[in-house]
Amino acid sequence: MKRTTLSLIACATALAAVTGFAAVSAPDGSGTDTAAPAARLPVERTSLLCPAPSTSDLAETAYTSFTPVTKGADEKGDGELATAETAEDGGKGAKDDKDEKKEKPVVQPKAPGTPVTGKTTGADAPALIGTAEGGTAPGWTVQQTTEVAAGTGRGLQGVNCTAPDTEFWFPGASTATGRTDYVHLTNPDDSAAVVDIELYGKDGALKSTVGEGVTVPPHTSESLLLSTLSEVKETDLTVHVGVRSGRVGAAVQALDDKTGGDWLTAAADPASELVLPGIPKDATAVRLVLFTPGGTDADLKVRLASPSGLITPAGHETVHVKAGMTTGVDLGEVTRGEAGSLVLTPTDRAVPVVAAVRVVRGKGDEQESAFVPASDPVGARATVADNRAKSTTLALSAPGEAAQVKVTASAGTEGGTPATKTYTIKAGTTQNVDAPVPAGLKGSYALTVETVSGGPVHASRTLTGSDDDVAAFTVQTLPDDRGMVSVPNADEDLSVLQK
Repeated sequence: MKRTTLSLIACATALAAVTGFAAVSAPDGSGTDTAAPAARLPVERTSLLCPAPSTSDLAETAYTSFTPVTKGADEKGDGELATAETAEDGGKGAKDDKDEKKEKPVVQPKAPGTPVTGKTTGADAPALIGTAEGGTAPGWTVQQTTEVAAGTGRGLQGVNCTAPDTEFWFPGASTATGRTDYVHLTNPDDSAAVVDIELYGKDGALKSTVGEGVTVPPHTSESLLLSTLSEVKETDLTVHVGVRSGRVGAAVQALDDKTGGDWLTAAADPASELVLPGIPKDATAVRLVLFTPGGTDADLKVRLASPSGLITPAGHETVHVKAGMTTGVDLGEVTRGEAGSLVLTPTDRAVPVVAAVRVVRGKGDEQESAFVPASDPVGARATVADNRAKSTTLALSAPGEAAQVKVTASAGTEGGTPATKTYTIKAGTTQNVDAPVPAGLKGSYALTVETVSGGPVHASRTLTGSDDDVAAFTVQTLPDDRGMVSVPNADEDLSVLQK
């Protein structure tokens, strides 16, 4: 997103300052480009934000931290995942009171390649702010998994803690009867962030002034109930979080009286071609929600990347999305017992859209719901933590060209030996692969996916609950972990002193 570009500029500027006299390589007068390619270096600092997990007294939450081994990273590293201050404290409290003993971090990352977990219980578990530096920073990931035994939102709720940013899109939220949706905002910085929250329904923007200019104090987290931002009842909503100043982490918690609940994480940035990877094969209901933020309608071709190739769902060959309006489409049991990923492409002209699907598993009183947002490719590497023996399904999709990927299972949080497998994914297909499991596994483990060759690969992990009688589950997508950054090469040039 926008922050990435700014960070690269800042990084290049900082490097120039450190080297003293530096000039970026440029073409010489002969017309031949002599610039060396940019170097790929591990990041040295990563920030992650985890929302407050639940308001249920029955909630049990596990935080699993993991950093994959990265070649060239610092040998030393440090980090922690600690409590954010409450909004009522105005960002003050323990951090401003030198006489008060500092709280112990909920999780402290271990050496790369070794996952570590922490746990909290009850309704008072706070949002967390995490920072990793040095060798623990490249690819650092934290999974927050909450089990709620009963009540609204019961089941399994999972979220991959997110990096702070300045813009987020959440298609798939709702203010319908029976839904209780919150948008969570967490500010990791020393200055206040000012945020605008916009809601878009089937007829366009919902009128509301409550979501304008929301102030999130430093080091705090706030949650806002969507139904307090607008009185309109909407089955399908798109939530847009735009940051005027500062940066935040954002996520939507979607809770349902009948079908449990889960976290809705931000969809991939608006694009004309989207992939929603790894819809569970036993899904009993799939609802696609789309929104186009521009002033032009979008017409999209809908296809399912199945184990045998790309197919068109009967009766849902295309979908029309009106500009500035949220569109919902019921796809039913679209996967029909097989692995599948939705692939959306323009029928004619390219118009950027955002999209997510709400997935329901189970029937009757044993239904549970989760979300699969459109996701960026795995890229060089992506990681998901808190995998459990016999409860994890890894879906890999190559919507365009065939691809080869390497999947590594880390050691367990309490013991086990890492294992690695390589897979070839045929063009236009999705495969639920038999992912490796650490030998002698104790506890949970992380899965790291790396693209070896071929076209882009999209991936997701489905984690199911421990109770076989309930269809509890959660789905996390695996976009590139951005553990490496391109740094422009610079040459020493003392002639700048003479100019």
